[in-house]
Amino acid sequence: MPSVRDIRRRIRSVENTGKVTNAMSLVAASKMRRAQMAVTQGRPYAEKMLEVITNLAAQPINDSGSVHPLLESRPVNNVGLLLIEPDRGLAGGLHSSINGSVGRFMGSLESNVSTICVGRKGREFLNRSGSHIVEFFTDLGDRPALSETEQISSLVIEEYSNGNMDELYVAYAKFESTMSQKPVVEKLLPVEPAELTPSALSGYTYEPDPESLIDTLLPKFIAVQVYLAILESIASEQSARMVAMRSATDNAKSLGEELTLTMNKLRQDSITNELLDLVGGQMALEG
Repeated sequence: MPSVRDIRRRIRSVENTGKVTNAMSLVAASKMRRAQMAVTQGRPYAEKMLEVITNLAAQPINDSGSVHPLLESRPVNNVGLLLIEPDRGLAGGLHSSINGSVGRFMGSLESNVSTICVGRKGREFLNRSGSHIVEFFTDLGDRPALSETEQISSLVIEEYSNGNMDELYVAYAKFESTMSQKPVVEKLLPVEPAELTPSALSGYTYEPDPESLIDTLLPKFIAVQVYLAILESIASEQSARMVAMRSATDNAKSLGEELTLTMNKLRQDSITNELLDLVGGQMALEG
């Protein structure tokens, strides 16, 4: 059985751990609010841009009949996956939920899978699973700018345009609320045209023509979609870390109280035994 001194040492260790996890929870809460604001501000723009791009892609082509490389559907022999995960741990079950979704997705494919990875935790998972990693990105920080993620979207466009990937998906944790982060695997390329009614097909006049607009907007659209996925991942990471660290702080407090109760019982038993020894010694002297 541990001594009172050992338990007192454990109590100090648990209290120090609780202080650290409480500080991490507060920092994560502050970062979460900024990340949540960035996500909520970016979603409407990305959704509207998706609507415009899919509408443009559905318009009839009047010239040569050629299709933009990012709209071209072809037989799927090679599948690409852009996996976005945090660089750091201590985020509860966030990593395992994303990895589980990605593992199930990759297991359902019969084609070869090549991956582009953002975040150290994603690379660790892909290395364990033996997946082919085309490129790896890290250290984007908690507040990346669009210009800092354009290298990723440029690589995505290049790999698909060169035919190295016939379909490309993006996997990340979608921020729903502070307590809920949903792992998703979404198709990014090729961009699928919207299903429009005949009136919608002939109801708009584009200047310049739809082909020119698509050539200009499609790379920007992919850049925005990748950037928004990274923002969603950051907001999910900070939310999960805040909840996990708050839970760890509560557990440390509960464990400290249990250890204090155990220590007090040991001290009481020790004092009782000492009193019994004194009484027994006194009775022996009197006898």
